[in-house]
Amino acid sequence: GTTLSAFWILALNSWMQTPAGYQVIDGEYHVTSWAEVIFNPSFPYRFTHTVMASALTCAFLLAGLSAWQLLRGSAPRSAPKVLRVGLTLAALVIPLQIVVGDLHGLNTLKHQPQKIAAMEGVWATERGAPLLLFAIPDDQARKNHFEIAIPNLASTILTHDPQGEIKGLNEFAGQHPPVAPVFFAFRIMVGTGLLMLAVSWLGWWLYRRSAWQAERLPRLLLWGLAGMTFSGWVATVAGWYVTEIGRQPYIVYGLFKTSEVA
Repeated sequence: GTTLSAFWILALNSWMQTPAGYQVIDGEYHVTSWAEVIFNPSFPYRFTHTVMASALTCAFLLAGLSAWQLLRGSAPRSAPKVLRVGLTLAALVIPLQIVVGDLHGLNTLKHQPQKIAAMEGVWATERGAPLLLFAIPDDQARKNHFEIAIPNLASTILTHDPQGEIKGLNEFAGQHPPVAPVFFAFRIMVGTGLLMLAVSWLGWWLYRRSAWQAERLPRLLLWGLAGMTFSGWVATVAGWYVTEIGRQPYIVYGLFKTSEVA
């Protein structure tokens, strides 16, 4: 039921990001193709990405609560099995989520290049753009402070070419989102996702190595899982910050500004 609900919510949201199947007559929007409206260019990626995020949220909730019960010594008989289910689900879904996220990024680069520029903190169009591990974007000075970067990696990830071109924010003066919240939210999302990958794979391997005996698991691992109980929500909310703030200043991308609605 919630997945069906998400389908229609995300069809609408994705249309606002990548509008299709419409025409404007006397200042009013009219549908020319409902199939194009619903299955607009970003919908398949956003829907898959969100559903997988929900699966990961559930997986770490299961694993984290089970680990907490084991640490407290109050675990019911089902806790070790629930822990195994949570770890297995997370270990299977997170690598798929990373692949889908990469495809979603390529789609966003094609349709919303200024959102990508804000995510990566790229001010001037460049080839071989570095991946910024950390920086403090400055909207007024239109530059970054305290950059820690890996050369060429942003271009490699986004264009699959180390010398691929990424358009800079300077090409979208007045038509791009505020940079800092998009930049930091993206790093929170990706950082949490990579931590999910490491913890789920390590946890599943250690659990299997212990012949699925929960009492033989390192307490440090259990504490780590308990600490990540709500990590799915953190990553999901950060992802929605990227999506929604990254669409600004538009409510319908490229067509209708938020200020006009206000």
